[in-house]
Amino acid sequence: MTEPTQTDVEVPAPERPGWRRDVTIFLSGQTVSLFGSMLVQYAVMWHLTLETKSGGVMALYAVFGFLPQAVISIFGGVWADRLDRKKLIIGADATIAIVTLALAMFMAAGATDLWLIFVAIAIRSAGAGIQMPAVAALLPQIVPADKLMRVNGINGTIQSAMMLVAPAAAAAVYASMSIVAVFYIDVVTAVIGIGLLLLITVPRLVRSAETEHLGYFDDLVGGVRYVASHAFVRWVLALYAVVFVLIVAPSYLTPLMIVRTFGEEVWKLTANELAFSIGMVLGGAAVAAWAGKWNRVRMILGSTLVFGGISVGLGLSTNLWVFFGFMFLLGLAVPAFSTPSFTVLQETVEPEMQGRVFGFVGIVMAVSMPFGMAVFGPLADRFSVESLLIWSGVALLLVVALALIVPGGRRAIHAANAHAEA
Repeated sequence: MTEPTQTDVEVPAPERPGWRRDVTIFLSGQTVSLFGSMLVQYAVMWHLTLETKSGGVMALYAVFGFLPQAVISIFGGVWADRLDRKKLIIGADATIAIVTLALAMFMAAGATDLWLIFVAIAIRSAGAGIQMPAVAALLPQIVPADKLMRVNGINGTIQSAMMLVAPAAAAAVYASMSIVAVFYIDVVTAVIGIGLLLLITVPRLVRSAETEHLGYFDDLVGGVRYVASHAFVRWVLALYAVVFVLIVAPSYLTPLMIVRTFGEEVWKLTANELAFSIGMVLGGAAVAAWAGKWNRVRMILGSTLVFGGISVGLGLSTNLWVFFGFMFLLGLAVPAFSTPSFTVLQETVEPEMQGRVFGFVGIVMAVSMPFGMAVFGPLADRFSVESLLIWSGVALLLVVALALIVPGGRRAIHAANAHAEA
């Protein structure tokens, strides 16, 4: 039986009536759902750490938490281009909620085997691989093109705020009740998110005549060919991979640097996370407020250069408060990279290809960080974290310089600028 395609009605006009209401409801639902997901993320990580005190268990947690998303994302991208994206998000949320509820009931009954937690985490990760490309591709369907940057900035700010609220909430629930209570809260937030999503109207996407009758695997191959032939998409994906390997992964070693260099007091580790999260909140707000007319490509390149400089600054820091200052700046720069890169892909890629393209973005994000940790983690046991941060920052600056010098990089940047100015 062939799968249904999104071919019923035309794509809406940029100023579709009621779009502000729909966007508000959609982001509200995603915020509630994200809050529950982050509660589970922190609670499971702390539970495994406290119960096992095993580095091997934490490595398995990272594998089960990231690898399924990487594998499923490419298929999730195809589904997002073939099926109703709203129903796809609801289905992924519902599946994750059911699995989480089952895990909560098993653990409440006394089943505490690690494999149960790993299976649930793997299914949740696979659900994220379906949900992420669908969410990213759905936004341009309900947001006017000239408002995408601002809406993406608002969404990024909300996600950053959750990084401030969720750890404290997870700690309070986990300490006063149990990890099972965290799971039940996640189920409730998922139901609320699904309920809010049901309230909005999402126009169904028109597929071109050439692609309307293609099968699933034809769409999959078409997505691979599209990414391989689209210079700017390849350039953005490569830049994402480099940033996640050279900046995101080493940044996970900053708590280790604090403990080794500045002391083991818990407040120092907490302040480190707060500095970064506050920076992200303010950076997202700034992008949402003022970046609507800024050149997207220049923002991406500029923030990447800033990442490299900040990494070097972190490695050279000999004062704890200077170190916190650089962490704040790192958080401040993140929305200036993530928001315009997502926005320019939404603006540049054809609507019927966006699910597959964002599926590849999900793969890059899900694979690059664990790969970077696999490289930098063992190195941190042989060399100082400071030296790793300095060299990773220098390496990023060299990669960006190369991207600006090589003809392929210049062509990709020129094409994206021409599209943005059109």
